[in-house]
Amino acid sequence: MSSTELVPASGTASQAAARADGRQFLTFRIGGEEYGLDILRVQEIRSYEAPTRVAHAPSFVKGVVNLRGVIVPILDLRIRLGQPSEYNGFTVVIVLNVAGRVVGIVVDSVSDVLELSASEIKPRPEVPAAIDSRFMTGLGKLGERMLILLDIEAMIKSPDFGLVD
Repeated sequence: MSSTELVPASGTASQAAARADGRQFLTFRIGGEEYGLDILRVQEIRSYEAPTRVAHAPSFVKGVVNLRGVIVPILDLRIRLGQPSEYNGFTVVIVLNVAGRVVGIVVDSVSDVLELSASEIKPRPEVPAAIDSRFMTGLGKLGERMLILLDIEAMIKSPDFGLVD
């Protein structure tokens, strides 16, 4: 199993100054949608490896893996969002440190790390969707790209996930 360390691409000093009020997001894809989550929650990105199944776990809990001595639950975010899960060479696990726990989420692919200024983050819409709006921090607009920005901590702490007391 390989892992990739996250090293944001460096830009010019003027780009850094222009986005000083921004936040960095790791972007990833599930189906045809692009999502972003706070880069500070990301511990590492790993290639997908079939986890050890856990009896009677919900369908989105794929199992657990041993990550350097830490047992990490692996959640398939695609299934949780009502999307089909198809494993291929682009499927990855984003290992997160959320609410004092290490958790892995399975996504279709990871795109990049983006920095969005406050003006590029729009309020979350109040429309029916596969994802509960309380788990969205907003929408990121960068040129023609539209990112669904997730509050991954609220999502993991949710009773629906049942991982955090």
